[in-house]
Amino acid sequence: MNASAPRIEPMQETEIAVTAVMPCLNEEKTLGLCIEKAQRAFAELNIEAEVVVADNGSSDRSVEIAESLGARVVHEPRKGYGAALLAGIGAARGRIVIMADADDSYDWAALGDFVRKIEEGYDLVMGNRFKGGIEPGAMPPLHRYLGNPVLSMLARVMYKIPISDFHCGMRAFTREAFGRMNVRTDGMEFATEMVVSAAHAGLRITEIPTRLYPDKRDRPPHLRSFRDGWRHLRFILTYAPDWLYLVPGGILSVLGVLGMALLAFGPLAVGEVRLGIHFLALASLFTILGSNIVGFGLLARLINARRKPVRADSSFGRLLKSFSLERGLVLGSLLALAGVAIDVGILLEWIARGFGDMDATTVHLAFVASTILLLGVNLIFGTFLFNMVLDEHKE
Repeated sequence: MNASAPRIEPMQETEIAVTAVMPCLNEEKTLGLCIEKAQRAFAELNIEAEVVVADNGSSDRSVEIAESLGARVVHEPRKGYGAALLAGIGAARGRIVIMADADDSYDWAALGDFVRKIEEGYDLVMGNRFKGGIEPGAMPPLHRYLGNPVLSMLARVMYKIPISDFHCGMRAFTREAFGRMNVRTDGMEFATEMVVSAAHAGLRITEIPTRLYPDKRDRPPHLRSFRDGWRHLRFILTYAPDWLYLVPGGILSVLGVLGMALLAFGPLAVGEVRLGIHFLALASLFTILGSNIVGFGLLARLINARRKPVRADSSFGRLLKSFSLERGLVLGSLLALAGVAIDVGILLEWIARGFGDMDATTVHLAFVASTILLLGVNLIFGTFLFNMVLDEHKE
């Protein structure tokens, strides 16, 4: 073994060290070049390895070229970047899997850098094109300066993952680690899901500089900027319930409750500004809307627990430990009864006044009572739904 070769753990006779997986859809112009680069890299590393081409329905000579060069071809009829990769990775026999596109935009000859990083103990090694360098014409300006940086920043903040390029297509991982990721999406969002799922599974993740070159295809790319960008953003938001639900819902609830507390007994003058019934109506809206969004967020966190287990010492873990259907029903009933009690008091006052006009204070209290009553009823029915989802989660 030469000096640059990584240390590969002993394998069983049926195993090989590394599998290179290349998703393919009509890549006859560049596929052969990518396969040959990977095979030369394997020879330099002096390791047992294979190339798996995950064909996604090519109508050109891609399959013929792959087989002529000794690559193993896996056919995936379901369309999509993720679908092709799931098929290719599922067929991989290597302990380490390296994936990258078959359009020669990534340098397959540099796969040894990824293998060595895996051998250091990492479960997932990501390429970083912004650190490695982007050749002129390799990435559209919209992707380079807006799409990739913004989506990567959002994912990094929401999921607390120290990766700067979430969408780099060249990455390596162990086959065992991929099984723990439980990746399921079949589109371009596969790239984001892999990193997020790896973080949820507690895997060791790192990144290394990777150079991006202009692809050598003679046809338009499969990537669609806005459609695929939305699919990435949709995944990032869907599986970050704290940011999608709890943060905005919590802010609305706090503003709403504060506004109702200040305006519950009548208008409020702040200097020359007078806050009256219209602002109370807005505060009521904020309170109801915010509490509903928070409720959706708690349900989303519970559903997401199948992907990201809830830590017992987390705030949500403590909430689950203390939660019971009966406690939720009692709290909801108390809120509903409080709203009814205030309304009854207003009714009695109206009767005492001979069914005449009521003053502004009473109108303000009626708004508060209706809001509290609605919150209580929502909590009662929401508690039943939360308990049902929790029972399914425990099974």
